[in-house]
Amino acid sequence: MSKKIKPIAIHLPQFHPVPENDDWWGKGFTEWTNVVKTTPKFKGHYQPHLPADLGFYDLRLEEARLAQEALAKAYGIYGFCYYHYWFNGKRMLYEPLDRKLKNVREDLPFMMCWANEDWTRIWEGSENKVLLKQQYSEEDDLKHIEHLLKYFGDDRYIKVQKKPIFVIYRPELFPDITKTLKLWRKVAKENGYPGLYLGYSKKSDIDYLPYGFDFAFEFQPSFSILPKPQKVGFLKRFAQKFGVSSPVKSKVYTYEAYSNLQKKQPFLENIYPGITPMWDNSARKENAFILNNATPKIYGKWLNYIKTNYPWNTVPENFIFINAWNEWAEGNHLEPCKKWGLEYLETTQNVLEA
Repeated sequence: MSKKIKPIAIHLPQFHPVPENDDWWGKGFTEWTNVVKTTPKFKGHYQPHLPADLGFYDLRLEEARLAQEALAKAYGIYGFCYYHYWFNGKRMLYEPLDRKLKNVREDLPFMMCWANEDWTRIWEGSENKVLLKQQYSEEDDLKHIEHLLKYFGDDRYIKVQKKPIFVIYRPELFPDITKTLKLWRKVAKENGYPGLYLGYSKKSDIDYLPYGFDFAFEFQPSFSILPKPQKVGFLKRFAQKFGVSSPVKSKVYTYEAYSNLQKKQPFLENIYPGITPMWDNSARKENAFILNNATPKIYGKWLNYIKTNYPWNTVPENFIFINAWNEWAEGNHLEPCKKWGLEYLETTQNVLEA
């Protein structure tokens, strides 16, 4: 390869209280609230995931954000991709990134991904109870891109060929995504940019590149290509045999089987590779999706496969998207935990810089 691989770690800014979450979930609610109350669901189940080196941080604090960036830089993470929450002009969880913009000491490169879903009570199994709804319109598209310009103009914002990168989490929810992308590019050019480098997170076989996107990245886990479920003990087998309610309601797969299956999938043009170090969202959902028995060693083998086999000469940048930096309630994090310490970060650096 002629260029160094640039790992982009997806960053969740949920770790600080906001008035809306106080109202919906109780005073002082943050992502840590779900994390600490989790218990193992079956023998050998790794829960709870508890932070080690960085502790239970509050992302309103400069010290916490600087510690995250220092750790990321020490292990070769090129930048963060922050989830961005916008509901017709109402923003959520914006404090960490807005405070970064005002602080020159926080110099890690960054980009943004619009988590354009309705805000629901999905954490208690009530996805149909909408708290904040997404409503799309040309007026809102214009208002939104004008707001985003202040981030795009920051020297730390990641650009490709001088074009700011912006990612859509779920393009299928737009009534006319092509129209939206055209408007955004028009406004970007009117403000001195050669354009925008627009992408989406790919979680299914549906191709949205023809709708006007420049790229996508493989969102891992994709949930669409799965191995056989893992058997998780006598109680679940007993329940299946006698037709009674199972104490294990989650879908459980082994991380190794899942990663081996992903290696068999072809790399597609203009689709950046993605990887997840672990995944277990039982802290959020009773009917969880679990990649069990994940280890840094197996993760390293998957990462090395991508490094060695991805056609890097087909894309303008050597990005790999790691999901995630700090999705603690999804058991999905590069940040050190009590079980693995720095091993996932060390593995990432050792593989990509070898």
